[in-house]
Amino acid sequence: MLSYTCKTAIKAVIYLSGRSGDKINIKEISGRINASEHTVGKILQLLARKKIINSLKGPTGGFYLNQEQQGQAIIHIVEAIEGDTVFRECGLGLSKCSATHPCPIHNEYKVARELMEKIFRERKVGDLCGSVTNGLSYLID
Repeated sequence: MLSYTCKTAIKAVIYLSGRSGDKINIKEISGRINASEHTVGKILQLLARKKIINSLKGPTGGFYLNQEQQGQAIIHIVEAIEGDTVFRECGLGLSKCSATHPCPIHNEYKVARELMEKIFRERKVGDLCGSVTNGLSYLID
């Protein structure tokens, strides 16, 4: 349902959230979430342009989140990467899938899509970093 890029973006923002305002460079973030520096760099630049995270250039610069960004819902990251249609797409990729013209998994996938959207709308960035910081959940295999 979510692309690799979107999953990587969510992991990167959760990692930044756990660093509580510290300015973190791309190399550290990519190493902590097991993604290429090139991919992480492009993702973080996009997220910074959309004001989901902050960036500061220079030798003491890096990417970081402020308190307000800690409280934003995960859906903002998803929509920045995937757009606003990700929770309306067909599970099999059909362009005309609907209740009147369903694909074979339409009804089940609709339930899963709605649950995912609910989770991403309700969960905040700051909510997700606590379990990672405490070693109860992980951002890497």
